[in-house]
Amino acid sequence: MFDDAHWSEVPSVADAVTRLSNFNLYGETSSENWREPLDAAPKVLDLCCGLGRISSELARMGFTVTGVDITESFLNAAIEDAKYEKLDIEYIKSDARDFVRPGYFDTIVNLYISFGYFSDQDDDLKILCNVYESLKKDGVFIIETLGKEIAVRDFIEAEWFERAGATLLTEYEPVDSWTFLKNRWIIIKDNKRLEKIFVQRLYSASELRALLQKAGFKNINIYGDWDESPYDQCANKLIAVCRK
Repeated sequence: MFDDAHWSEVPSVADAVTRLSNFNLYGETSSENWREPLDAAPKVLDLCCGLGRISSELARMGFTVTGVDITESFLNAAIEDAKYEKLDIEYIKSDARDFVRPGYFDTIVNLYISFGYFSDQDDDLKILCNVYESLKKDGVFIIETLGKEIAVRDFIEAEWFERAGATLLTEYEPVDSWTFLKNRWIIIKDNKRLEKIFVQRLYSASELRALLQKAGFKNINIYGDWDESPYDQCANKLIAVCRK
């Protein structure tokens, strides 16, 4: 149910991942921040890859990409698209709480608000610990999620809109003093009605930083968008970039 705006931003997000990872893909020598040139294409894990939007774009750019997701229908669509474009992407069906490939990846990304859907916060920490273990030394982790500050600032109780030929009705409810945000989606298309309820744990910037530190990460930078703007009252996203 991604709209055109989400699809159109993929190249700029992939460029930001390259920049924030400090990959020296083009032989640049002017920046002290570039990581040392790698012997082979950078290995990137797209954790909770969904339909493979970012995975495909990173593969087009020359990265060695692995995509992990637990939803088989998403993976099937991603695999089909990769085959159509003849992109060599490794897709794996796995729970993010279980997937670990020690010391393998140069960068791991978790994008498009795909973090915080477990009732037990220890599961969130387990995912971050798996990410930490799967990174090479000095590897970079980039996570983009819905910040608690943004959720409170932009809160609406309900809305409806049209997307992909369907009518969507959405209702939102803060739970446990804004610890969680409850989402109720009703999708109506071709005279069929589908209802989905899910709850997401909300993290403030400071809470996310603390959890990343607990998992072992260092040099944690928080941004409000992909242009590295500050996470302040004008922020559009909560993006954390950190190193092993």
